Amino acid sequence: MSKPKIIKKLKEKYPNISKRNLERIFDLFFSNIAESLCNKTSVEIRSLGTFFLKKKKKKKTARNPKTGEIIYVPKKNKIRFRASKRLKEIINN
Repeated sequence: MSKPKIIKKLKEKYPNISKRNLERIFDLFFSNIAESLCNKTSVEIRSLGTFFLKKKKKKKTARNPKTGEIIYVPKKNKIRFRASKRLKEIINN
């Protein structure tokens, strides 16, 4: 589902809140998640799941699949999401 569709559904459910304020709330929510991840802090949302960072080690012997050339891949952080038990139950029923 895209951001405009989510905003539209929220507007239907809460007609007294302006569309502009709903967009601000939505943007603030996700910017706070991003900021927490930048500070290397995991974000837990009950009944949804947990966003966290996982460190990937550097690789000195990685290969470019197109050319076969050996390349260096620096270490980096990957964003991961672990679904909550409740979300898994909802999806699987």
